[in-house]
Amino acid sequence: MSRIVFVNGEFVPYEEARVSIMDRGFLFADGIYEVAAVLNGRLVDNEAHLARLVRCLGEIGIENPYPVAEWTQLEEELVKRNGLVEGLVYMEVTRGVWERDFPFPPKEVKPTVVMFTQEKSITGSRLAEAGAKVITVPDLRWKRRDIKSVALLAQVLAKQEAAKAGVSEAWMVEDGYVTEGGSSTAFIITKDGRIVTRPLSNAILPGITRQAVMRLAEEQGLTLEERLFTVEEALDAAEAFYTSASAFVMPTVEMDGKPIADGQPGPLTRRLRALYLDMAQATNSGKMG
Repeated sequence: MSRIVFVNGEFVPYEEARVSIMDRGFLFADGIYEVAAVLNGRLVDNEAHLARLVRCLGEIGIENPYPVAEWTQLEEELVKRNGLVEGLVYMEVTRGVWERDFPFPPKEVKPTVVMFTQEKSITGSRLAEAGAKVITVPDLRWKRRDIKSVALLAQVLAKQEAAKAGVSEAWMVEDGYVTEGGSSTAFIITKDGRIVTRPLSNAILPGITRQAVMRLAEEQGLTLEERLFTVEEALDAAEAFYTSASAFVMPTVEMDGKPIADGQPGPLTRRLRALYLDMAQATNSGKMG
C-alpha cells in the first residue's frame, strides 16, 4: 500500500506530494508544526496538541485553516488510510506561497498545510527499559521558544551532537540552567522525591506530554516543583527523565558520560511512565475523554 499524505486539502500518494519552492516554510521557516502520538490506531491527548497548534498559529499571525473538529477528522482519516497502529501524526502549516520577500504576503494568500504519518514503536521501547543517555549543549535558540516553529536549526545541531556522541538526546543549557531537550521536556527527581521541571515561559515549549505527566503526578499526590535546575543538580539527582509525544516518559540514566544515581531507570520514573501508558491506553479504549 502506498503511503498517503495530506497536502493542501487532498490526500495523495507520497510520491505525488508537491510543495512550491516559493513556500515560505521552505524559504524562511515561516510556519508552525505539531506532532501527536498514535496508539492502537487512535490519537493520544490530541485536543491539547491542537490547542497548542492553534495558539502558535495565532502567535505568528497565520490564519488557522481548519476548525479543531476538522483537524481531528483529517488526522483520523490519515491514520486510517495508512493503517497506522502505533506512531506519530505530523502537521505543518506555513504562511503559504509567494515571491520571496520578508514581509507577510497579501491576506488572500492561503496557508500551506501538510500532514503525514510515521510508524514508531513507543510503548515497547527498549530504550525505556535501559534508560536514555544525554549530553548537554549550549542553547542557541531565539527568544520565543514557546512557539512550535519549524525553524529548528539549533535543535538539529543539538541532535546531531547527540548522535555523534552515541546518545539519545541533548539537553540544552543557558546561563548554567537546563532549558529543555532538543525535542523534549527535561525533568529531575530530587533525593527527597520532588519532581522538578522548568516553569513555563518564553524560554521553553509548553510540552503536551509534560502537561499530562504533571497532572498524573498531582493526582497521585506526588510533589511537583516548577523551577530552574542546573546541570550539576541533574547529575546529583536521584532520577531524571524527559517527556515528548514520541517518547512518552523516558528515563535518563547518564549525562555527559556520567551516571545519574546508579545509572538505571528509577522507580518513580518507571511509575510515571506506567501511569502515562495507562492513561493513553484508557483514552484509546474509550474509557477517558
